[in-house]
Amino acid sequence: MQKTASSSTLGPDGLDIAQSFFKPIQGASPPPPISRNTKISVVGVGNVGMAIAQTILTQALADEIALVDVNADKLRGEMLDLQHAAAFLPRTKISASVDYSCTFGSDLVIVTAGARQITGESRLNLLQRNLALFSKMIPPLAAGSPDTILLIVSNPVDVLTYVAWKLSGFPSNRVIGSGTNLDSSRFRFLIADHLDLNAQDVQAYIVGEHGDSSVALWSSISIGGVPILSFLERQQIAYETQTLAKIHKEVVEGAYEVIRLKGYTSWAIGYSVASLARSILRDQRSIHPVSVLAKGFYGIDGGEPFLSLPAQLGRSGVLGVTNIHLTEDEAIQLQESAKTILEVQSQLGV
Repeated sequence: MQKTASSSTLGPDGLDIAQSFFKPIQGASPPPPISRNTKISVVGVGNVGMAIAQTILTQALADEIALVDVNADKLRGEMLDLQHAAAFLPRTKISASVDYSCTFGSDLVIVTAGARQITGESRLNLLQRNLALFSKMIPPLAAGSPDTILLIVSNPVDVLTYVAWKLSGFPSNRVIGSGTNLDSSRFRFLIADHLDLNAQDVQAYIVGEHGDSSVALWSSISIGGVPILSFLERQQIAYETQTLAKIHKEVVEGAYEVIRLKGYTSWAIGYSVASLARSILRDQRSIHPVSVLAKGFYGIDGGEPFLSLPAQLGRSGVLGVTNIHLTEDEAIQLQESAKTILEVQSQLGV
């Protein structure tokens, strides 16, 4: 259906706000052909992979779900467990195999598989083992579903999203990392909890690395359309920067606390990834902080770092990155986060 003139313009002179509000990432491709049935593949049926699959099922986001894992017994057990709930779920075909051929023709491939860190193992050695795993996994996934979108959830997600991009040969807009989408949800929850309101009414982003060098964009936080920090300043209401830093620290350490208490994270990342799947496959054009090729944004010019930026997602993957105004300090922190990721990427030799 053709857009009406008012759908992307404002004012009598037809100011095209869409073109200035979003900036496309480098090397983007057009949307793939739309298939009648929607197929999602989940690679890795650990706690995270199954939480994602279960959430996708209950939200009726796919006509077919394919599960892949190297552990054949666990894989079949998980498949049967989901199939036995058929009477309580929307009709969805569920298949499983240790062979990547079951993923062929997928609209979205979600990768949660990854090597676990051994006690005393260096981060670089862990990355090298994950690189070896991805080298065997990504090429057949890309070859079997040449029009798919790759959504990487495995950690360290930013670096592995870069690896998947390189190994797949896909345009950059069709390789996305789950990034700080969940971090931003934790951020919104903590702010809402402090102010006793609904987290859905808080607009707030964590950007940069999904990790210690992430950046909280305090300057752009709004509640019910009201920019919170500028409101406090106008009302001459004092706030302590230490309080802001403490909230950000809780965001960064949130996953560690959950792992310490229950042994792993699952449900929140399941909902987070399902929200990304919905935005992509239903062409919702929603904005999510996800790991994308960040070159050319916010003063990040060197190399090809993947890190989280507020991106508009739709049927072709990343449609563009939002031009959010950053303070000078936020921009510097984001550029430093990019350097941190680039240092790791440069050691992989991909």
